[in-house]
Amino acid sequence: MAVLSAPSVTWHGSWLTAHLEWGPGQHEDGFGLLPGDEVRSVVGFTSWVKRLSLDKQCTYWWITEGDEVLGGIALRHGSHPLVSRAGHLGYGIRPTARRRGLASWALGRVVEEAHRLGMDEVLAVCEADNTASAKTLERLGGVLEDAPTGSRVLRYRMRTIPTGA
Repeated sequence: MAVLSAPSVTWHGSWLTAHLEWGPGQHEDGFGLLPGDEVRSVVGFTSWVKRLSLDKQCTYWWITEGDEVLGGIALRHGSHPLVSRAGHLGYGIRPTARRRGLASWALGRVVEEAHRLGMDEVLAVCEADNTASAKTLERLGGVLEDAPTGSRVLRYRMRTIPTGA
């Protein structure tokens, strides 16, 4: 059974295995990984995990099952500088763990957390050709904003009010 775990140095080996699955040059949204982050060494990985834990404008979780990292998800708080471009939510599932409902499950939990933090609505952005992500966002109540012709991204607004409230 998958759980949302706080980033930790104990996941180093498993995280590296997941990271390799994406391949060179591939973007892994939800992990807060920056181009200058060196994550292969224990020292570099530890430094990166510490930076994530100290970030007051974004909360990060890793989607884990047993001793395996399956993906990552981030909730950027309202004042985060990336919200206008990348949205409040960022997530990614490693290729071998896709098509299991993990993204929907994790997004549901994080949207609930956004509500607990006082956010009535969140913005989620995905690549226009990422139909799996678009369907996931729509399944969770995401409403597509106007997408300009030729735009490479889709922007979805999602209410955080729990169903039944």
